[in-house]
Amino acid sequence: MNLLATIYMMGPWQIVLIVLALLLLFGGKKIPELMRGLGSGIKEFKDASKEDTPENGEDSKSIK
Repeated sequence: MNLLATIYMMGPWQIVLIVLALLLLFGGKKIPELMRGLGSGIKEFKDASKEDTPENGEDSKSIK
């Protein structure tokens, strides 16, 4: 089974158990820091992928 199908099949109790396990492992103060770091990493990835795309309708083949 792939990961996406597994996530859709999860019930509310499984999600609650995962959240509780995260709270026990990292603590309440550490989780916002982890999520902030994850969000900034995703933002940097999106910015970098936008920089690599050709602008003004240029083909990627014309870039040398």
